[in-house]
Amino acid sequence: MDTAAAERAATDGPEHRPPGRRLGAWCAALLFAAVSVAVGFRTADSDGITPVPQVLAFLPWLLAPTGLALLLTLLSRWWLGTAWGVLLLGLLAWFIEPYGKVGDPVGRPVAELRVLTSNVEFGQGTGSLVAAVRREKPDIVFVQECEYECAARLKDDLSQDYPHRRAVEGGGSEGSVILSRFPLKPTDGVSGTMGMPGAVADVDGHPVRLQLAHPMPPIPGQVDLWNRELGALRDAATADPGTPLVLAGDFNASQDHAAFRRILDTGLSDAARLDDADRTATWPARTAPAFGTQIDHVLVSKHFAADRTRILDVADTDHRAVVTDLTLHEGR
Repeated sequence: MDTAAAERAATDGPEHRPPGRRLGAWCAALLFAAVSVAVGFRTADSDGITPVPQVLAFLPWLLAPTGLALLLTLLSRWWLGTAWGVLLLGLLAWFIEPYGKVGDPVGRPVAELRVLTSNVEFGQGTGSLVAAVRREKPDIVFVQECEYECAARLKDDLSQDYPHRRAVEGGGSEGSVILSRFPLKPTDGVSGTMGMPGAVADVDGHPVRLQLAHPMPPIPGQVDLWNRELGALRDAATADPGTPLVLAGDFNASQDHAAFRRILDTGLSDAARLDDADRTATWPARTAPAFGTQIDHVLVSKHFAADRTRILDVADTDHRAVVTDLTLHEGR
């Protein structure tokens, strides 16, 4: 190394720059450090502890502070920091790619069904959901945070079109309902803080397992519970692999959460991923689609193909609904 290069290397720290450049370099270092924590846990396939799970939900948006910090390193002529920023951008770009396998189902198509899932926020969005159901005409509807009044209204307004239902009654966020045009056989569902009913639907003579998902969100102090309830959903997904499965609802998790990826790793696919609608934000509705994250999902087993997945605005709730058309294939 020549003398000039050695001097540049020795003075490549923020403390050796003029005050303006020094401030820029320090700001960049702080931003990089914060982003590196989240990226580090993502790389380690772990959700970590608060506030990491909350930050991971918005992982694509970490491109913004990383890009700003990278610009600051260029203005500050902090070349080591520039390399740090380029590495972070590369990792973020890699992780933003859709997660999970895709492929065509095996066997001939035997039935078609439309599925809709919606979190109505303590029942406040029930009226808007009823209108959306009448407009979209799904065959199966998964409803989360459907408290007593919500459940009663759905029964009054939609029982003629959806004579079959499976519900866990509860107030506030605890109530959940599955509505179906197809006959339902009740199952135990998944035990959780909030209702997660299950059923087996007779879809034109073919059994299809239905499981509603609504684990606790990863709020501070409840991350372990969130992990356990997502783990319970994963166990449910593997309980009967020979029977087609639709696992839908508000997962309070995105593909950037390790606990959710473990559910996908059981062989399920996200209908939004199959239909190129992944990363479309479903929450919070007030800022989506410009800003948000996709935590409402319709997951399906390998027996299904998905088409025309749409994200719907539903008034008076903080979630957007997901509706998708599924084709059931006869397995070999």
